[in-house]
Amino acid sequence: MDSASFWSSFPHDPRDPSYAGLRASDTEREIVQRALGEAYAEGRLDREEHDERSSAVASAKTLGELPPVVADLLPVLPARVPASDLVRATASDLQQRAELAWRKDLREAFGTFLLPTLICWVVWILTTGPGSHPWPVWVMLGTGINLVQTGLRRGEIVENHRRRLEKKQAKEQRKRELGP
Repeated sequence: MDSASFWSSFPHDPRDPSYAGLRASDTEREIVQRALGEAYAEGRLDREEHDERSSAVASAKTLGELPPVVADLLPVLPARVPASDLVRATASDLQQRAELAWRKDLREAFGTFLLPTLICWVVWILTTGPGSHPWPVWVMLGTGINLVQTGLRRGEIVENHRRRLEKKQAKEQRKRELGP
């Protein structure tokens, strides 16, 4: 399980100091228990350590007690700042959001490259196959341009996302100062 999907499965992010003092629910404890079970199945925990951590999760009273149990199994990244809290976001929060936006752009570019490429290669194999001109290469070249550009222009794209977020933050701050 990757860190982002793990932490987003909680109703309230236990890494966020504003939620750390809230009482942990059975559902939230179960999320951590599943992560421990996966780590045990993958051999990252032995039986004794799994039992010890499971007991710690079962006896956890607050959300803040849960992240340390999985700290060495998942990266404990800082909680993401919700969109509504853009006004309070720090420069590092904006940078983190910009990096996440670039990663999303890269995933989308990869999907845009992969799907047409696979479809064209399947059509080529089923219709003409080896021995004829491999025309799907042209599709790969055309759809791969965006993927390569997104990967190579990382710094520029992240900077553009960061500037956009800063403008949005300033706009929300002005709105908040002026009131409803």
